[in-house]
Amino acid sequence: MKLKTILMAGVMSVAGSIVAADCAFENTVEVRSLSAGFEAWKAVTDAMAECGNVEANLDQDFREKQPEAFAANPSLYHIGGVANSTMIPLLTSGSIRPLDDLVAKYGQNLTPNQKITVDGKIMAIAMMVNNQHLMYREDILNDLGIAVPGTYDEVLAAAEKIKAAGVVEYPLGGTFKTGWNLGEEFVNMYLGEGGSFIDGNNMPTINNEKGIKSLETLKALTAYMDPEYLVSDSTYVQQQFQQGKIAMANLWASRGGAMDDEAESQVVGKVKMASAPMGSAAPASSIWWDGIVIASNITDEEAEAAFRVAMEGMDEEVVKANNDSAVWLIKGYEPGPLAAGAAATAQNGAKPYPASGPMGIMHTSLGNGISDYLTGAKDAATALADIEAAYKTAAKESGLID
Repeated sequence: MKLKTILMAGVMSVAGSIVAADCAFENTVEVRSLSAGFEAWKAVTDAMAECGNVEANLDQDFREKQPEAFAANPSLYHIGGVANSTMIPLLTSGSIRPLDDLVAKYGQNLTPNQKITVDGKIMAIAMMVNNQHLMYREDILNDLGIAVPGTYDEVLAAAEKIKAAGVVEYPLGGTFKTGWNLGEEFVNMYLGEGGSFIDGNNMPTINNEKGIKSLETLKALTAYMDPEYLVSDSTYVQQQFQQGKIAMANLWASRGGAMDDEAESQVVGKVKMASAPMGSAAPASSIWWDGIVIASNITDEEAEAAFRVAMEGMDEEVVKANNDSAVWLIKGYEPGPLAAGAAATAQNGAKPYPASGPMGIMHTSLGNGISDYLTGAKDAATALADIEAAYKTAAKESGLID
C-alpha cells in the first residue's frame, strides 16, 4: 500500500458527529474489540454494535494493553484496532491470524489499498490514513501579522510573538507525554532531518548530529508549552485547542474535526490546517494507517463473526454517514474542507512510519529516555547514547543482535 498516494487521493477532513448505520445481519456470537478512541473508531465501533453482541473498548492506551491481551489463550479480544507500528508486536508473537479466507468470503467490498499484506498473507484491513501536521489559530496569526509557519524556526519565532502578545495561555501544544507519544515526536523530527534509526545489522543509528538537532528542537518548543507537557497526549492537546488555551500544535489529523465540534469546542471555525513544519530533508511527520486485525487465539466461529462485524463497521454506508471523521480508505469517502494539512504534509514528502520489530524497540527506548534531556538531567549526546544502550539491551534480549 502506497500511503503517500492514498493520502493524496483522499485527504483529511475530520468534523461532525458520529452516525451509526443498521447492520446487515444479526450477530449471535460475542465479539469484543480493543482500539483507540478517536472519532473514526467511535464511528466504526458504533456501527459494529448495531449487529448485536459487540463490546467495544475505546482506550488510548490500547497499544500497551493489546500484546498481553491478545497473547492470552483464549484472547481477551477478538478484534484489535491497530496502526503501522502497533501491529508489529501482535504479528511477531503470532497472536493475530491471516485473513485471506475471511476476505475471500466477506471482503468483496474492500479496496486493494485496504489489504495489508505481510509475507504474502493479508494480516490487517486498513480503514484510514493519518499523520501529524500543523494546526493553528488563524485569527491569532492574522491579528498578529504572522505568516503560517513552514519550518520549526518559523514556529518558534511565531510562538515568541504570540507569547509577547499574551493572547493565549501557551503559544504551543505538543504530544510530549513520556512514553509512546514522546518517542513519536522524536521519530517525526528525526525523519524530518533525514535520519535513519537502525542499520542493516539492527544496530541503532540515532546518536549523531541529526539526532542532537532533533532533541534541541523539541526542547526549544517546550519553552512555549504548558509546563506539564510530559503528560500531554493527543486528547490533552485537542482539549487545549478546544478551550482556547493554545495557538499552534503539530497534532494528528484525526483530531482536526474536534476543533469544529460545537458541543465541546470554543474555537469553531478558527483552527486551520497546514503542512507539518519542514525539517532539513522532509516534513517533521510520518504517515500512518489505522485498521483492524483478528486474534489467533479464538475459535474459527468467533473469528468469522468478528470479521463480519468489522466489515459492517467499515462499509460504505458508515463512511457516508461519517464522512468527515477520517481520511477513509473505504469506498464512498469524499474529501472535505479540512484536507489541507494532511495533504500538504504528504505532498511535501513526509515518510511512512518505519514500522518493524527493531523499530518497536527503538520507539520504546526513545519514549522512555528523551525526558531526561528535556528536564535537564542529561545533555543531548548522553541522552542519545543511553537510549542506544537501552535499545541494544532490549534487542539482545529479543535475539535481534548478538
